[in-house]
Amino acid sequence: MLKDLVALTKPRIIRLNLVAAFGGFWVASNWSIDWWLLMWMLLGSALTMASSCVINNYWDRELDTKMARTRDRALPAGRMRPGFVLGYGIFLGIAGALILFLLVNPLAGWLSLLGMFVYIVIYTMWLKRTSTWSTSVGGVSGAMPPVIGYCAVSGEVDAGAWILFALLFLWQPAHFWSLAIRRVEEYRAAGFPLLPVVKGIHRTKLQMIPYVLLLLPAGFALYHYGYVNLVYLVVTLLGGAVWLWHTLVGLREQNHERWAKTNFIISINYLMLTFIVMIITTNGSA
Repeated sequence: MLKDLVALTKPRIIRLNLVAAFGGFWVASNWSIDWWLLMWMLLGSALTMASSCVINNYWDRELDTKMARTRDRALPAGRMRPGFVLGYGIFLGIAGALILFLLVNPLAGWLSLLGMFVYIVIYTMWLKRTSTWSTSVGGVSGAMPPVIGYCAVSGEVDAGAWILFALLFLWQPAHFWSLAIRRVEEYRAAGFPLLPVVKGIHRTKLQMIPYVLLLLPAGFALYHYGYVNLVYLVVTLLGGAVWLWHTLVGLREQNHERWAKTNFIISINYLMLTFIVMIITTNGSA
């Protein structure tokens, strides 16, 4: 039971997003860290993200039975009752939002509610079932963690918050579409109108290019506005160039699954590396 409760929250997604939230907090703090504020921000963010993932599992429970990757989850496998899972998700969301509103600041709380609304209502309930735009629009919720971390310190949405939002928003489509290409037949069988299902794999590869390309000026902007030093600029440009090169190579790669697997791994390593370097190279002059 405990294992299923944890799995419902999609801990790998939470872990990756908490790194981004920590990075946003650190950039805004300029090495002057309020450790209690950091702890409450991370806890509140983790709980609201967990809530969104649990409710996503609840809403997708029938469709999850059609995919090999998801059919062993607690709900499609029948190990938990839908009503209990929904209550669990709502409880996590209320707890997380209260922590952010009361122990961080109201802006962080409102941003978390915005992220939850986009992920649960706009993405899960609506676009995921009706449109190829689900991945791009759903990226708004995935871009919230570093903004929440940043605004927990700054108390306002300024240039730094917008740049961090852009970095995560642009990162997500190419990352997710790499997974979708690998699982395209499963998504087709489940009835999800994802881009590779509706428009094909080649069109999906083409549409990944502008997102990866735009990560380069977004990374430069963080350096240009003085939030990080030259080391970050070099790392983000080199990492982005590698990812862009591999994405372009994919246009003539015929082994789609092998290419998509590598591209997916590159995307994760790019995000982890750039945010770790961002934290280390924050120069305190912003």
